[in-house]
Amino acid sequence: MNDVPTPEDPLVCSRCGRSTDTLPLTWTCSVENGRRAYCCEDCARANIRAIEGRLDSTWW
Repeated sequence: MNDVPTPEDPLVCSRCGRSTDTLPLTWTCSVENGRRAYCCEDCARANIRAIEGRLDSTWW
């Protein structure tokens, strides 16, 4: 049920543009405006308080 399918296209960090072929455990995923948005570990770490506070990414 919570399995993440292997993407056909590389995943791209919505903040810095880093890409990866597989979804690392250290990346975060959120749903914004009806679509999935991924953040790499560096961007997630830099914005963890905003993410935990569920602030929209446009805020941070």
